[in-house]
Amino acid sequence: MSFLLMIVEKRGARAANSPERARELYDSMMAYSDALQRDGVLLAAQSLRVDDHAVRISAADGVLQLRDGPFAEAKEMVGGFFWLNVADRDAAIAIAHRCPAVHWASVEVRECAPCNAD
Repeated sequence: MSFLLMIVEKRGARAANSPERARELYDSMMAYSDALQRDGVLLAAQSLRVDDHAVRISAADGVLQLRDGPFAEAKEMVGGFFWLNVADRDAAIAIAHRCPAVHWASVEVRECAPCNAD
């Protein structure tokens, strides 16, 4: 089964870290990614830039709109993800428990499925 672990961070939290602390946190996430790769469950993983580099696209009243980040109403942002292939939800949750990001962010576990699935 396919699951996405999304790292949900407080906006501005990265900027509050010293360069040394930022490198330490990043290295811990890379080691976690390497372990998932060795375990054969990792399909993909990627860190995302902060949301002031993002754009939202929507169509209101048939007009395509683009809105540059940061998004003032958002208190959190998705900072990265791990895409897993595991046996079931329990396995995905067990892997999420080991993620270093649980100590400074939250890890949301989402099963991948068609958008019309319950």
